Amino acid sequence: TLELRARRDALVIFFLGFFTMLTGFFESQSLLTALAVLLGLVGLLTALINAHRPVGTPSLRESASLALRMTLAGTPVMLALFLLFPRFAPLWGMPVDPAVGRTGLSSTMTVGNVAALALDDGIALRVRFEGRPPPQGQLYFRGPVLSRFDGRQWTATSGGDGFDIPFGPPPRDLRVRGEPIEYELTLEPSRRPWLLALDATPEAPALPPHWRLRQTPDLQWVASRPVAELLRYRARSYPDFSYGIAGWDGQPRRDLDRFLQLRAGYYPRKEALGEELRREAPDGDSRAIVGAALERLRTGGYRYTLEPGVYGRDSADEFWFDARAGFCEHIASAFVIALRAAGVPARIVTGFQGGELNGVDGYWTVRNADAHAWAEVWLAGHGWQRVDPTAAVTPSRIGLAERLRPPPGLVANALDRVNPRLLIRLRANWEALNNRWNQWVLSYTQERQFDLLRQLGFAQPAWEDLGKLLAGG
Repeated sequence: TLELRARRDALVIFFLGFFTMLTGFFESQSLLTALAVLLGLVGLLTALINAHRPVGTPSLRESASLALRMTLAGTPVMLALFLLFPRFAPLWGMPVDPAVGRTGLSSTMTVGNVAALALDDGIALRVRFEGRPPPQGQLYFRGPVLSRFDGRQWTATSGGDGFDIPFGPPPRDLRVRGEPIEYELTLEPSRRPWLLALDATPEAPALPPHWRLRQTPDLQWVASRPVAELLRYRARSYPDFSYGIAGWDGQPRRDLDRFLQLRAGYYPRKEALGEELRREAPDGDSRAIVGAALERLRTGGYRYTLEPGVYGRDSADEFWFDARAGFCEHIASAFVIALRAAGVPARIVTGFQGGELNGVDGYWTVRNADAHAWAEVWLAGHGWQRVDPTAAVTPSRIGLAERLRPPPGLVANALDRVNPRLLIRLRANWEALNNRWNQWVLSYTQERQFDLLRQLGFAQPAWEDLGKLLAGG
């Protein structure tokens, strides 16, 4: 632009601008981004019209009006291209960067990481239930299961970034009871291969044909590639389930030893805590030990807080005996370490818990702030059982879906003072509109293109049929 001298130079700048606007979609494909690009498109068309007219004639208003009419005239062509242009899987999509994540979940957890997610109000997933939704206390969306512990960091079985999870056979003794929960889940891009689903989901979620799924021995569903685009799938889950009763390979004690391991030299007070929990349990019963640990959390003055302070090397000891305050990851980590010290196999499960109903479109919205960590303990005759120690410290965090929130900003605070429900209504309407954009535009895949062709009378549609329709149109 500094070397712009003639009309030809201006035309080069304008047409470069048309291409440059596309790069905005590499950062975000939201409705807000699309509206901003549309505004830029009309502005560039206005400038292009002015470049073909004498200076000052016509007026800017007349040029902008002509640009709007040109945009409306091009809309049918845009719709035809959107609906019928063949979407080849390797070419149609966004670049994948496996080093960037949005949901905040990973195959590692160091105390302090998950707490930062309470400040992130971004949407992680949306759910639409068929029929009556389950109680919020049952909304546990399962993510990575962390069982290895080196004294400072919890990691998944593989110890990697989630792409090298060893796919052993799924649990052979998974038993489900009662009526299933059927739902449709729209997952935001996470750059990770994990598919979130409610506990427990014995059948693979229904995905587009080019996706492949496998289930790990700890009930986590993992895709063959990272979720780099908005992904919508249907699933059926059973909240009443049991698995791991006999242990893998029928030898529970040998297989469960790794869920009792604690790094030597860390947490010098863990043995005393474990011995105290065992004394409170008759005959060393595992269920009684778990109950004693939960009772200690309920009555020991422990707090659930967004700002637990800085923890040192022996974070579990500091939580149990000194600070007595923490976020869900502090509580879950200290709880599992105490149970292992008392001889009860235990591990950490991460994911999302809860959500809020959008009354405008009927979808449940689960945010990054709903990221959660809980425990699973192994009980003889019962297998792996979910135990949420955070519920013992603050029951409202689970049952009523209360969340710790940062203080509102200046605009939100002003709206809240004028009308406390105005901001909630505005956000619900905007999210419902953005959700329709996700469902109708971003989720318009090749499979949905073929569904459109079937409705038009094509028995076995292919991409050649799309090309013929597009050319004919």
